[in-house]
Order: sequence, then structure tokens, then C-alpha cells
Amino acid sequence: MTVLSELRMRPATAARWGWDASTTARLVLAGVVIFTLLVGANLATPLYPLLQMQLGLSSLDVTVAFSSYVLALVAVLMVAGHWSDHIGRRAALVLAVVVGLVGGMVFAAGDSLFSLSLGRALQGVAVGLATGASSAALRELLPQRPDWASRFTLLSSAGGVAAGPAIGGLLSLLPDPTRAPYYVHSAVLLATLIPLWLLKARPAILPADGPRPLKMLAPRRPSIAGHARGAFWMAAATGFLSFAVFGFCLSLAPGYFATVVHADSRPLIGVLAGLTLGASALSQLLGVRGRFVVPVALIVLGISVVMVGAAAAWSSPWLLVTAGLAAGVGQGLAFRQVFNDVAGKVEAARHAQVISTVYVITYLGSAVPVIGLGLAVSTLGLGNAVVGFTLLCGVAALVLAAVSLRSALRS
Repeated sequence: MTVLSELRMRPATAARWGWDASTTARLVLAGVVIFTLLVGANLATPLYPLLQMQLGLSSLDVTVAFSSYVLALVAVLMVAGHWSDHIGRRAALVLAVVVGLVGGMVFAAGDSLFSLSLGRALQGVAVGLATGASSAALRELLPQRPDWASRFTLLSSAGGVAAGPAIGGLLSLLPDPTRAPYYVHSAVLLATLIPLWLLKARPAILPADGPRPLKMLAPRRPSIAGHARGAFWMAAATGFLSFAVFGFCLSLAPGYFATVVHADSRPLIGVLAGLTLGASALSQLLGVRGRFVVPVALIVLGISVVMVGAAAAWSSPWLLVTAGLAAGVGQGLAFRQVFNDVAGKVEAARHAQVISTVYVITYLGSAVPVIGLGLAVSTLGLGNAVVGFTLLCGVAALVLAAVSLRSALRS
């Protein structure tokens, strides 16, 4: 199968040479694609203060540019979350990488809020196309190890989001700091595209039949089996809260962190912005189990987020770092458990669609609350807005912990 025949959902007319990769190589490639796309989507985090000065952007403008990525991602997950079930995982990932390349170059050349938002939106489309495909591919490659499939999925996703700000900060030391990171990232995406294109693809799990195969790609109303609904809503709520915190870290947090550590080093700010997400990614390697993991982890997340807000008032860089790490570990353990729970209750044929639906709600947490935070900053100032935002997130985490604890005690 060629990539083009997969996208057309037509069988190949002749045998084609391809790279018949091992299961390990396919696992690595699926993880690397979503990791690399998410790195590119978050390269801009430490660049926002610089872009604000160059282009005269306000805090609200920054949140609009950031949220355009999230809104585009959510729209694609709703419209195309099931595509990889029909065109194949490889074809969906190739399409995602190509769109990601275009989005990165548009953002790099951007000289206005509109062009920056357009570039971010294209990056959101790319990540949206890859999210369901990579998650489903990892689960299909590890049919007997669903827990590890979830770990690899979250490790690749959270790791890419965490690494993006740090890599963006380092690459911004090159000449032309707002464009150089995207030139380097585009080269990496091209290098990733080569083995992906040559890969001998496995058949789509639900190949299209009939004379009009494109009808299979039409948007579908999300539906969850009754026995999985509780797990679905817990995963979605935990994801929404998690990404509200992550959205803050990746948009307005660089300016906030700079006031706490009294520094303007872009690499340092990038590392601080990715600290919580990095801890979340590394927590996937921990083998913590038990029915009380979710409520305890959510309590840790709630308390830690409040401490992040208090760090500026107390001018404590060490509190900022400690609380950021603890918040990441709490989020990572809680989200992995609820994510694995819902993934294990969904039939394989609908895995990509249901997981994409979970991420629809999850990624909205990076848009709606963050835009609200941007509005609050314009009226209350950065410090007061951050304190209020982190208090709300902390209370929400404790409420979710209570719901999870009640469910655990019942079971």
C-alpha cells in the first residue's frame, strides 16, 4: 500500500517494496511522531515575551494565539478523530507530519496576530490528526500490555509538550531567535517523514467498502457504551483540569515565572514552563498501583497548583520548582490511571474515536480557562490573576479527588 492509496482508501494495484519494520521500530516511530509534533507546537512558549515586544502583542493576544492551536486541535478531533480507523494509522501520521511542517513555517514567518494564530491552528490540525492514530497504533502494537500502551501514549504526549518549551528556549539563542527554532524543527520533521513514508503499512482496522469510501470519513456523533461512561467522564474531567494547568504553564506562565526567579533567560524560562509537564511524563515510568491512586494524586495536584500561585507572593523560586514538580507527578499518575481505565473498556474498533473524544474535552481545558485567564490579567494584573486561577484549579482538583474517592470506596 502506498500512502496515496491509503488516503484514497483503495487497495494497492501491485505489490510494493517497503520497510517491514519490527514491532519495536513501529512503537518507536508512532511515539516519535506525536512527540515531535507536540515539541513543535510548544516551541513558542519561551518566545512569547519576545514576540510581545516585537509585535506589540498584549497578554490577551498571547492567549488568543495559544488557544487558536487548541481550538483547531479540538475541531479536528471532533471531525476526524476516527479517520485513522479507515485510512490506516500510517497514512494519518504522514498527513499530520505534512500539515505540521506547513504550520511551523507559517508561524515562523508570522508578523501579526493573524499569521501567528494561523500557524498555531495548522499545528493544532497536525496534532489532532496524530493523537488518535498514535494512541490506537500503540495499543494495537501492545495488545497484551494495555497499561504500557497507555504509558507510552502519555509519555510521548506529555514528554513532547514538556520538551517543547525547553528546546525552544535553547534554540532561541541562535541568530533570528523567533524563527531558528522552527527551521531546526522542520528539518527533524522531514527526517521523521522518511521512515514513516517507507514503512510497510498494516491494513486499516475498518477498511471502507462500497463505491463511496469517503463517506466513512464524515463526522460522527460521539457515543460511549454504557459500561464505559463513568470512566470516560472521569478521564475527561481529569484531562480538562490537567490541561488547564498545562495551558497556563505554556502561555502566560513564562512572564509569571520571570517575576518569581527574577530572570529573563529564555532557556531558563523554557525549562520552568516545561517542569510540570516533564514531571508528568516521567511519572509514567512509576509503577504505582491501587484503587486510591487517583484521589491521592488529585489531592497532590490540587495542593501543588495552589503553591505555584503562592510562589510569587512569597518570592520563592524553590517553592515554584517543588510545587511544579509535585503537580506534574500528581497529574501524571491520576491521568494515566483514568486514561487506562477508559481505554481498557472501549472495543478496539472504536478506540481511536473514543480516545479522540476524551482529548476533545481534555484540550478544551487549554483554551477556555486560559482565555479567561488572559482576560483576568488585563483587569487584575498578572499576579492577582494567577493566584485566582490556581486557587480555582486547586479547588477543582480536590472536588475530583472526592468524587474519585467515593467511587473507589464503592468498588
